[in-house]
Amino acid sequence: MARVTVEDCVDKVENRFELVLLASHRARLISQGAAITIDRDNDKNPVVALREIAEETLSPGDLKEDLIHSLQKHVEVDEPEAVAVPQVTADSDLTETVETDADDNVSFDSMSEEELLAGIEGLVAPEKSDDY
Repeated sequence: MARVTVEDCVDKVENRFELVLLASHRARLISQGAAITIDRDNDKNPVVALREIAEETLSPGDLKEDLIHSLQKHVEVDEPEAVAVPQVTADSDLTETVETDADDNVSFDSMSEEELLAGIEGLVAPEKSDDY
């Protein structure tokens, strides 16, 4: 194939905009060192990418998936489910702290409202500085 035109590639990738995206992504991969699947024939990377698409040495579907994967910022990872947390009921004290010992037994330390207020009153406000 001496010259690659858009018409050679449009029957493989019907949308011209998608063709440009796929070819440019493949050209970037080639410039980063990916192996090419055809003879270079002294062509530049965008032409090599278009020739690969036209000769169907690469699947447009695979290129599309690779392009989508490269543009993703957040990759979803299956995380293990969280351990169930005991529910707080209306009649329980909301100021309890939870401690876990080595055997994973949960114990609660109770704090009265007066102790909580005394602790809050004992807090000192941070000093103001010119930096903020």
